[in-house]
Amino acid sequence: MRIVIAHRTRIPVTTYGGTERIMWWLGKELARRGHDVTYLVDQGSSCPFATILDFNSNKPIDSQIPAETDIVHLFFQPKEALEKPYLVTNQGNVPDGDKIEPLDQNTVFVSQNHAERHQGQCFVYNGIDLEDYGSPQLEVERSYFHFLAKASWKAKNLNDAIKIAHHAGQQIQVVGGNRLTSKISLIDKLNPRIKFHGMIGGQKKNEILNHSKGLIFPVLWHEPFGIALIESLYFGCPVFGTPYGSLPEIIINENVGVLSNSQRELSESLLSHKFSSKDCQNHVIENFTHQTMVNRYLELYERVIAGEQLNELQPSALGTLNENFSGLEI
Repeated sequence: MRIVIAHRTRIPVTTYGGTERIMWWLGKELARRGHDVTYLVDQGSSCPFATILDFNSNKPIDSQIPAETDIVHLFFQPKEALEKPYLVTNQGNVPDGDKIEPLDQNTVFVSQNHAERHQGQCFVYNGIDLEDYGSPQLEVERSYFHFLAKASWKAKNLNDAIKIAHHAGQQIQVVGGNRLTSKISLIDKLNPRIKFHGMIGGQKKNEILNHSKGLIFPVLWHEPFGIALIESLYFGCPVFGTPYGSLPEIIINENVGVLSNSQRELSESLLSHKFSSKDCQNHVIENFTHQTMVNRYLELYERVIAGEQLNELQPSALGTLNENFSGLEI
């Protein structure tokens, strides 16, 4: 199959880049299985396993798609319909509002909750390439918890993550923010129990996760998926988070984490619950690898090529994104 994967971005990425890494892992596995993969991406991109075409935002998408293409996989909503069969992966939340245009009928969401909140039915869970994470040492000594997200983004809720760790008397290491950009108090910025690592990736991030007791993830929005969850679980880290968005689909039982909107409950669970690092890791291996993701997308490619629509109607925002997420209960 000749597949074009398109997005207005540059690949590869060296730090976080959630969508970019999903695109990369998707194309890598498709190429490994013998498919002909082309990336239509920003100038300056490179890739050893696929052809690179420079995306020109001033030209119609159709004019940039090779004639022999079987299907186009977009990671952004197109402004015009394409002649070639195509689908669109939506990794984010569409803001509520009367002026929001409906999404493409062949939009794929990244969790069941994500789809339902946009009045859609089709979803594919993101999956990670385990090769990028080496061989986690599940029996290594662990001495702190971690926070993994863009720390300056209020919805990711670093403030409550710090409080949860503080009330349990635990150190927290922040991956995805630094003292200057993190929107927390001056007292917290000077707290010796908090260590900031900024935006990092690769082996340095892997090493931090490999020595962590767990991920503190008290998000204050409907998380569409959360790659940080499955990365942490793969390193044997249970997740302590809020029950919003996709989290109940990923943290399915108390063997892999605790979900609550109470600071106290989450803080107490850091110390009181017993988790199996192997159960956490196996949960990812069984459900959230890039091979599993590709299996599902190949099914959707065949359906779209056959002329099917992936959702019953055009999805659109349901009006639940701006619910009252003022903070956690004490």
